[in-house]
Amino acid sequence: MIETIHLSKRYGSLRALSDLNLRIEQGKVFGFIGPNGAGKTTTMQILSTLLEPSEGQAFVCGYDVMKEPADVRQSIGYMPDFFGVYDNLTVREYLDFYAGAYKIPANKRNALIADLLELVNLSNKVDAYVDSLSRGMQQRLGLARCLVHDPAVLILDEPASGLDPRARIELREILKQLRAMGKTILISSHILPELAELCDEIGVIEQGRLIACGALDDVSVRARGITLMLVRTLTNRHQAGHVLSQCPLVKDLEEQEDGFRFRFVGGEAEKAQLLQELVNAGATVTYFGESSENLEAVFLAITEGVGG
Repeated sequence: MIETIHLSKRYGSLRALSDLNLRIEQGKVFGFIGPNGAGKTTTMQILSTLLEPSEGQAFVCGYDVMKEPADVRQSIGYMPDFFGVYDNLTVREYLDFYAGAYKIPANKRNALIADLLELVNLSNKVDAYVDSLSRGMQQRLGLARCLVHDPAVLILDEPASGLDPRARIELREILKQLRAMGKTILISSHILPELAELCDEIGVIEQGRLIACGALDDVSVRARGITLMLVRTLTNRHQAGHVLSQCPLVKDLEEQEDGFRFRFVGGEAEKAQLLQELVNAGATVTYFGESSENLEAVFLAITEGVGG
């Protein structure tokens, strides 16, 4: 559904994207992970026909982004990280404008708009002016705009950027619905645990190079001998912290309100030994296992040393 072959982009001597080979199958949700300037937005703009590559090829729904841009645009819904809205339009007028741009017949637009607003939970804002909406509502309206022409592919660049926790949860639930509808979704985000919940596959990009790609389990830090761990204790927290700080297999130890988080560079036998040492020290351990933010450990472990 989405494929890039040796895709590169240069700005003079600066190489923003280098030899990107990527394949996303139909109906998959693919998460793009990487810091600012890593090449995520450059890739998405090339796939959306907004930017020409310096080298290589890119295809969306079988269409060449360079040779068949009109067909690509009809096949995708692109949502940039920052997008403008027409402040003097109501929500209904805003979506009607884009429906007209995509040549949706006038007699079908009201029903289409009603369906889209129901999907993004904005039905009660149909007559509100766009500039009166909160940031989260504007993001959801932007997503509805992407869906006006029922594209097979959605390209979403940092859709949760700037949203409060409630708005992020609402957006995540909408994306789950779109995944259930069979949409192919390419999404970038810094909110790594949420990508882990949403995505079938992830790609880690750093300095324009794709340095890891595949199903989350295949790109796991466990395969690299590193796991992000969480330990909670009921009593003797100080003793637990001392044991962890003295263990050579414990890295980046951090004491937080709900326990100790750290990167562990040993295997299952070493984990069992560490747990025994905690118990022997008198710590009442209530939880000993992987942290829910394990995707962050994936990113940290894979990118370690790449920026040097």
